[in-house]
Amino acid sequence: MRGVLWLIGLFALAAGLAVAGRYNEGYALLVLPPYRIQISMNLLVVVVVAAFVAVYALVRLVANTLALPRAVQAFRVRKGRERASQALYDAALLRIEGRFGQALRQAGAAYEAGESPGLAALLAARAAHSLRDEPRYREWLAKAARHDDSVRVARLMTEAELAVEGRRFDEAAERIADLQAGGQRHIAALRLALRTAQAQGNWTEAVRLVRQLVKVKSLSPEVAEPVKRRAHQEGLRQRAGDAGALTAYWQELPRDEQRDPVVVRELARALIDAGDGDGARKVIEVQLAQSWDSELAGLYGRYEGGELRSRLARAEEWLKRQPRDPLLLLTLGRLCVQSQLWGKAESYFDAALAVAPGLEAHLELANLADRLGRGDDANRHYRAAAEMARR
Repeated sequence: MRGVLWLIGLFALAAGLAVAGRYNEGYALLVLPPYRIQISMNLLVVVVVAAFVAVYALVRLVANTLALPRAVQAFRVRKGRERASQALYDAALLRIEGRFGQALRQAGAAYEAGESPGLAALLAARAAHSLRDEPRYREWLAKAARHDDSVRVARLMTEAELAVEGRRFDEAAERIADLQAGGQRHIAALRLALRTAQAQGNWTEAVRLVRQLVKVKSLSPEVAEPVKRRAHQEGLRQRAGDAGALTAYWQELPRDEQRDPVVVRELARALIDAGDGDGARKVIEVQLAQSWDSELAGLYGRYEGGELRSRLARAEEWLKRQPRDPLLLLTLGRLCVQSQLWGKAESYFDAALAVAPGLEAHLELANLADRLGRGDDANRHYRAAAEMARR
């Protein structure tokens, strides 16, 4: 429709000019002695317009001809840039597809063409690493480092990630430290730092990183819990034998992390082994006041000394709520043995054996029978314990 309108417009203009020309009686007189030329004004206008168009076309032709070499050069540069850009795109795509050899060639071509050389060098380094070609991997990393003004963070992240992948954790830690020194604390860097800290056994740093990742909602509490638990277990084991260090470590933990029954059990065992039975008693009582844990109840009778009467009273209070807990019954029996309440101890051990026949109950009854001089009963329980141990 637009073409039809233009055509109609041109016809209308031509008709208007033709009509206007009929009423134009003017003429032009050109004198160039001894010649005189007289032409109509209409013809003069047509000749002038035609001459202008011809001269303009000639000038344009000459200008375009003179500019042709530059145009050809610009065309070649543009095509080369397009090829380099395509090579960079192909390198990224081929690496994702797993065709690492071709990706390395395309990245090298893009680098030589000067198309985002830093990025091209990093793509080549990743491809070389995937090919397990260590010399070329290092060579391309060195080339990428020459363009740190544009790809420094990407280079450090690449080196850290590939070092973790290759289990070169000391190298990964150095690169992560460089990143953090530059103020880079984004989520991917934190995750790499966490993996590195776990691999190096730096559990204090691992817990700090887990808390930070949970804070920014990059790690769910359910996923973070096992990591924190393992870190605290290792932290307690590193301080084994030193009751003061164990207590100080525990007091520095946030309240929510002190409620993990697995960690509490680890702490209680460590305190008992370090000779701090009173400290173990306190942490066990605090935990069991919040939620019941049968293993913790079993640890409550694992150490000697302390206020036996109050411990026994506390355990009997628990028994009212957990009357069929075999480990709690064993604890009560052990506390009665320590208090020299032999008959009561035997009844608790028999109750534990009735609820859940187990090796520990037989051994406790055997030891008690030995103490009381009842050799036949002791032998019977020792035999039963030996049979259970063989199963």
